[in-house]
Amino acid sequence: MSDVDEATALKGAALIRDEVTRLPDRPGVYRMIGEDGEVLYVGKARSLKKRVSQYAQGRVHAQRIALMVDLTRTMVFVTTRTETDALLLEINLIKQLKPRFNVLLRDDKSFPEIVIRRDHDAPQLRKHRGAHSINGDYFGPFASAWAVNRTLNTLQKAFLLRSCSDSVYESRTRPCMLHQIRRCAAPCTGLVSLEDYRGLVDQAEAFLRGKSRSVMGTMAAEMQAASEELEFERAARLRDRIRALASIAQEQQINPETLDEADVFALHAEGGQACVQVFFFRAGQNWGNRAYFPRVDKSDEDPEVMAAFLGQFYEDKPIPKLVLVNVEPADRDLLCEAFALKAGRKVEINRPQKGEKRQLVQHALTNSREALGRKMAESSAQTKLLAGVCEAFGLEGQPERIEVYDNSHIMGTNAVGGMIVAGPDGFQKSQYRKFNIKGTELTPGDDYGMMKEVLRRRFARMVKDEEAGEAAPRPDLVLIDGGGGQLAAALEVMADLGVDDIAVVGVAKGPDRDAGLERFFMPGKAPFMLEPKSPVLYYLQRLRDEAHRFAIGAHRTRRTMDMKKNPLDEIDGVGPGRKRALLHAFGSARGVSRASVDDLAKVEGVNQPLAQRIFDSFRKT
Repeated sequence: MSDVDEATALKGAALIRDEVTRLPDRPGVYRMIGEDGEVLYVGKARSLKKRVSQYAQGRVHAQRIALMVDLTRTMVFVTTRTETDALLLEINLIKQLKPRFNVLLRDDKSFPEIVIRRDHDAPQLRKHRGAHSINGDYFGPFASAWAVNRTLNTLQKAFLLRSCSDSVYESRTRPCMLHQIRRCAAPCTGLVSLEDYRGLVDQAEAFLRGKSRSVMGTMAAEMQAASEELEFERAARLRDRIRALASIAQEQQINPETLDEADVFALHAEGGQACVQVFFFRAGQNWGNRAYFPRVDKSDEDPEVMAAFLGQFYEDKPIPKLVLVNVEPADRDLLCEAFALKAGRKVEINRPQKGEKRQLVQHALTNSREALGRKMAESSAQTKLLAGVCEAFGLEGQPERIEVYDNSHIMGTNAVGGMIVAGPDGFQKSQYRKFNIKGTELTPGDDYGMMKEVLRRRFARMVKDEEAGEAAPRPDLVLIDGGGGQLAAALEVMADLGVDDIAVVGVAKGPDRDAGLERFFMPGKAPFMLEPKSPVLYYLQRLRDEAHRFAIGAHRTRRTMDMKKNPLDEIDGVGPGRKRALLHAFGSARGVSRASVDDLAKVEGVNQPLAQRIFDSFRKT
């Protein structure tokens, strides 16, 4: 047998021992790979040779590590210049590859922020997610959409900044409703000069940077001066603005006095599960909190879990100057060095022992314990429900992934299909998908045809990914909103695609659409009902209602976008500049539609042929 064949035949500890003979005594990252190329584990090391050799010794290995070693069929190594570089690469690979045996941050949605745009004469205040691609000042993160919406609402009341888009701003000829309810100063119509408006913008920026007392003091002085000058209406407006700012402090449960900017992390592990509660403090204000439930093993030590969580959490997020924790992470100094390299400044990770900072960490820990307790109770109940679903539909095993489909449209227009996903951890909203119905041959309102298109697109993609050797989520159970006809349409598509091994069930509403009288349709069985007060029936109703809610929401969004389309956008030769000029001249698209050719031709940039084309476009039969 050749050396190559011998190395190929090796596996587990024997393969690792063979790899160690060729490894350098340098920093780097290693990947342990199992059958079919599955990445089992990603790790970093100060010395690849010393670290990897520990796996081959067979001593003090936890059962999980022993299993990982036994499953290893090949290894991949990358050397780096420093251990810090190895740590950064390890974090990136873990988030990208999601190895089975690593601690994994599962819920990793981006956080909303507030941005004050600086690319317009009248800066706009708005919510933002994602990359900082807009020229402006960014403030965040906020823990939830609710937290950022609440703050935006308050800032509008206090500083009267516009939130409208540039196209709406340019087309306004009179103040909008937000001005009427005192949430915008209406710079669009000149009710406030651009210089005074920028003063309001500067006040808002100062407030978001933590200078709230200074801003409120200035406003209080202005209110007093207005009152002394008998300008009682202006004084009342300033009073309302001060109250709006004060409401932020009143609504927050914790308001630190000695902390300007920090993130607070508290880890609580129990029964092989873990919760990390994260609180955000910016500008001396509490900007909300969020609970995370990373994938861990009962053999994982808290310092290792905290280190892995922090590394993955900040892989694509801005890092504050101070990170407070209840458990000191493994390799704390190395993490600080890596974070400083990313942030371009010093970053501290501290476990406070006394004072206000310790109180903040303890508060986060209390929230972490409570959140994990609720999660474990929900998981237990969820397991029982899924076992009931398995029994009700005669499935071979408890479903890990349930997909539910529904369509939404009005007389066939703006048709959208929705797919929601549920499993042992509840609704998996990151897996939800919407399908804009594209079939040109469908009869408006053809629900069967719409369902066929949605399922064909969903499962054709799954089949294509599986044939390419890629990991593709495959459901254990598919629920269709509808009766025998919908079920037959679904089964036809599944059979055509060769995925008829997936259980499909139709859920039909009862007479008069009464909840509790649903009938269930399965191939080869007569329609049946579940016990009216069965917990499993309630669970299935929740799944169906969530799919219905999601499909309707997607339909409304699409319909709203269509309604917002301006007829001028469809006319050849009318770009943003001419569109703006026409709207200024006639007030709205309806005003343009009523104008004569001669009046249209008087608008700057519109010649006689274009005026005729605009006139004709509004009179097509």
